[in-house]
Amino acid sequence: MKNSQKTLEFKIERMITAAQDEVFDGWLNPRIPGTPWNAAEKLILEAKVDGLFYWLIRGTAHYGRFTNIERPGRIQHTWVSPNTLGEESVVTVTFKRQEEGTLMTLVHSDLPDCEQARGHERGWNYFLGLYLEQFGNGSRQK
Repeated sequence: MKNSQKTLEFKIERMITAAQDEVFDGWLNPRIPGTPWNAAEKLILEAKVDGLFYWLIRGTAHYGRFTNIERPGRIQHTWVSPNTLGEESVVTVTFKRQEEGTLMTLVHSDLPDCEQARGHERGWNYFLGLYLEQFGNGSRQK
């Protein structure tokens, strides 16, 4: 956010027993359950730097612009929805190779400090839990 209001940041991690490039590529694939793109009732997704996305879920629009994509380690995009009070926030997803697979870390920052924005933590935990299941990992949280 560009003003001086207090902001929230959520960090969610999952250890996935799969190769780093597989986890990275899967996160951008709207056919894979657990990605936010898969849950969309309506979707426009252009996963490249300066590419835009729009997705509608339960009648609520979410949209943003990809600002950084470094395969297979990092995806960053802006995020705007009614729950950000129309303010632009930032989602950064990193994928780090580890012995047993890939540590996936999602950080959602610059959220307004309000109850609606706090719902993003629950939403991202839900999506990452479903995504983890696609790799046969159950629900292991780091």
